[in-house]
Amino acid sequence: MRPLDFLGSIKLKLGVVIVAAVGVTVVVVLLGERAGLSPIVTGLAAAALALALVQVLAHGMTYPLREMAVAARAMARGEYGRRVTESSLDEVGELGRAFNRMAADLAEVDRVRRDLVANVSHELRTPLGALRAMLENLVDGVEPSDAASLDAMLQHVERLGNLVEQLLELSKLESGAVPLARAPVGVGALLDRVAAEWRPSTQARGIRLELEVDPPDLVLQADGARVHQVLANLVANAVRHSPDGGRVVVRARARSGAVALEVLDEGPGIPQAEAERVFERFYRSDQARSGDGGAGLGLAIARWIVELHDGTIRTEERTPHGCRMIVELPT
Repeated sequence: MRPLDFLGSIKLKLGVVIVAAVGVTVVVVLLGERAGLSPIVTGLAAAALALALVQVLAHGMTYPLREMAVAARAMARGEYGRRVTESSLDEVGELGRAFNRMAADLAEVDRVRRDLVANVSHELRTPLGALRAMLENLVDGVEPSDAASLDAMLQHVERLGNLVEQLLELSKLESGAVPLARAPVGVGALLDRVAAEWRPSTQARGIRLELEVDPPDLVLQADGARVHQVLANLVANAVRHSPDGGRVVVRARARSGAVALEVLDEGPGIPQAEAERVFERFYRSDQARSGDGGAGLGLAIARWIVELHDGTIRTEERTPHGCRMIVELPT
């Protein structure tokens, strides 16, 4: 029973408890005098009733704290699903709400950790298993040691190397160990360099890669190499998921106090329900990001670089299909 939950201050609750205890004592003493009872009996009865009332009211006030202590011990054992009652309107209730938010965050961190271990194991096991099989065949003489076999093994080694490099890069970004070399960056020239890297791939598949910069002399105060990395990741995803003969647009526009960089494709798009999760490490949408051969780290790296620049990155659906990635960086 928690009869004082409606009060919004722990001080007010303590005052109510004290007043209630004094009131019960006075009433019992007056009733004892009218009944002609001994002052000792009246005093003992008043003390007992006052203590009982204080116990009931105090139990309701301190129950959330005891509940939090039990939940904290459970969470120390790895049970992150525990929650506490947060119906009280006072400071203890606010503490309970903060505790539940912390528990939810810890549960999410634990989920991400478990997913990370599982995904890293999977991503490493696939090329390692293929390499082992190829090497065993070469050692046993099942396959000849020709250029094609060596080239296939080299591709698996490069995939492992890229995965390790991306993990190290992401670890540095998350720890804040990567300093930003901010300088004026010509956005038009930056987009031209990114487009030049992907034109061979787009031309081979008949994909039109279009650039739009407004105004043409747009300048961004940022780390040019890091922003290039963000755009390269976004364009890589756009090209990978666009159909042959499709269209990829890289657009830069000046906004009030910021520069908006957009990458638009004509692929299957990202469902709105997964718009936030696509920036998690190793996460790949079932509809738009599965089976593409990527490790699922590009967007996570892009998000951290953008946030280091105090910017934002988000995804939007296009009509009738496709994806729009939007990066906003302060000028």
